[in-house]
Amino acid sequence: DYSVGLLLDKTEDGKRRKRLLVISLIVNLGFLAFFKYFNFFIESFQELADSVGVTPSFNTLNIILPVGISFYTFQSMSYTVDVYYKKIAVEKDFIRFATFISFFPQLVAGPIVRAKDFLPQFQRTRTFDWDRFNKGTGQMLWGFFKKVAVADSLAPFVDQCFAAPDVYSSMHLLIGVIFYSFQIYCDFSGYSDIAIGLARIMGFDFPDNFRTPYFSKNFSEFWGRWHISLSSWLRDYLYIPLGGNRHGVFHTYKNNMLTMLLGGLWHGASWVFVFWGFLHGLYLIVQRVIGPYFGNVLTLIRMPQFGRNVINIALVYFFTCFAWIFFRSSDFPTALSVITGIGSLEGFNFSSVINKFWVAKGFLLIGILLLIEIADILFDFSEQILNKPVFRVVSFASILWLIAFLGSFGANSFIYFQF
Repeated sequence: DYSVGLLLDKTEDGKRRKRLLVISLIVNLGFLAFFKYFNFFIESFQELADSVGVTPSFNTLNIILPVGISFYTFQSMSYTVDVYYKKIAVEKDFIRFATFISFFPQLVAGPIVRAKDFLPQFQRTRTFDWDRFNKGTGQMLWGFFKKVAVADSLAPFVDQCFAAPDVYSSMHLLIGVIFYSFQIYCDFSGYSDIAIGLARIMGFDFPDNFRTPYFSKNFSEFWGRWHISLSSWLRDYLYIPLGGNRHGVFHTYKNNMLTMLLGGLWHGASWVFVFWGFLHGLYLIVQRVIGPYFGNVLTLIRMPQFGRNVINIALVYFFTCFAWIFFRSSDFPTALSVITGIGSLEGFNFSSVINKFWVAKGFLLIGILLLIEIADILFDFSEQILNKPVFRVVSFASILWLIAFLGSFGANSFIYFQF
């Protein structure tokens, strides 16, 4: 991609520029397809052939997945595309380009930082800055709290539920799904906070990757708040090039669905990820179809704005959790077991829940998380603390105490390392 960028900079010939772009895309997607999806497609084809009575014999390979390949492939592709469309200047310094691709704070799990946001920052002089250090440290500590205290404390209960869903009661499984929604949020947003905070200390500014997604009032808003660097990448480099919403209702729905299906496949070589993407594509389409009518119904019954917001947030959260069941499950039978287990309502009471201490601790941690996020929304809580030395020292010490007292210090890697 560095070489393609230099060649694009040296030619104005439209056909040659397009060939160079196509070469870059083929090489990037080819590496990604081979390392991440080769065995998946071979196994899927073999299963399909077996189902119709044909028994072909294919060999799979023991491929080691390079760390962070999904993230830096998209990052590198965005550079080539932006140079092709002349949105950014070509980077001629190879060390700067290599640093952009392999910058260690966000290399293995994002956020996916674009060249137009990152490369210009090399031009400015970086010196140690106490304000950057304080704000970066605060964001890193908050990220560690999310990961070590919240996500890792919820993980054992979640793993228990999805390992053997037939064993547990309806209430137990429902709590497991709720816990997973916060586990994956805190695990991934915690990593993003650590990466963004560390980069800030080093003199680089990264855009936010999460903005309280579970307070979203519709699914478009959810994807504007969840894994923002990926959702905006898919919007700008896939959805809009496909035509976006510019060619009628049918094409808008088609583009929504294709974008979410490929977004699901990006997460992993499994059909459950594809189905997770399908569900979110379906949610976006249904939202476009019935959203206005639903809003009119709430208006007719004179529902106050606060009540409307609560209902919308609850609905978005409910359907998001339903999709998370497939995302977390290793296969479709596991997901269906969890859904039927919850739907059966057998043992739908708290007395049927095993490991009540884990449950109490989990809801306590979720409560702390939500209270701080609500305070941040209403009062810009984190900014107020970081700007006042006394509050800053007290808050940093409090977070460290919470991590030490409530954290789970096992060998839990970040969930998105596998993607």
